Amino acid sequence: MLRKANMSFSYKRSYRGPIEAVLLDWAGTTMDFGCMAPAVVFVEVFKRKKVPITVEEARAPMGAHKRVHIQRITELESVRRRWRETHGRLPDENDVNAMFAEFVPLQLECLSTYSALIPGTLEVVAKLRSRGIKIGSTTGYLTEMMKINFDDAKRQGYEPDATVCAADVPAGRPYPHMCLQNVIKLGVSTVQACVKIDDTIPGIEEGLNAGMWTIGLAVSGNEVGLMLDQWQALPKPEQEAKRARAYTRMWQCGAHYVVDTIAQIMPCIEDIQARIQRGEAP
Repeated sequence: MLRKANMSFSYKRSYRGPIEAVLLDWAGTTMDFGCMAPAVVFVEVFKRKKVPITVEEARAPMGAHKRVHIQRITELESVRRRWRETHGRLPDENDVNAMFAEFVPLQLECLSTYSALIPGTLEVVAKLRSRGIKIGSTTGYLTEMMKINFDDAKRQGYEPDATVCAADVPAGRPYPHMCLQNVIKLGVSTVQACVKIDDTIPGIEEGLNAGMWTIGLAVSGNEVGLMLDQWQALPKPEQEAKRARAYTRMWQCGAHYVVDTIAQIMPCIEDIQARIQRGEAP
């Protein structure tokens, strides 16, 4: 007589439907190749306080809410040392608030200078929409800054279905709030049906924290930090060195895929869709 096996099973629920939404960053992802607009203003703001910072220092916290970004620059040991040498003390909350107050009008003034769409943006967005995929967006810019970028993008033919700024939610990147607010605005059924695309480490972490698939853009944004003509003018060995470093940082932060620019994302989208249909989750 066969004895009943003493076994128990658990079953895993898995989403196997279509990709419903792609959430795109702005500077360095869809416009402003090299993510130049914020970087140059951060450098200028610290220069006005007689504490010069390098572009690398200015870029270190890129992707965060701009006030938080300034605060994090003041927390860099190299910057703190220079600040003490100049002012005889370390930077405090009042300094951060004062620099943020200077930052806002300077950023508003120069945004349109760097608002050209990154090559491939319009074509990729059209392909995504042809599949019924909605286009959302997140940004560390403030609402008044985003209005300038949005209007400049619209004149060039790009208009996402939803946009959420860091100032619209309780906390910006790497918290998932902006991504989740996009889910609500777009009427998406599950976060597993979403893909977050970004050129910054906090932006990738934002998508991962929201439970989404992520694609890092290594060349067009903050990690390389060069305008398109500057990038194209680099000797191949220098390009490869900068590309390799950017790819490594993107992989290390947990990105599911890494490519150079938005123009190269469609094979990633195809692969993500195939993985979803096999029952895989981010």
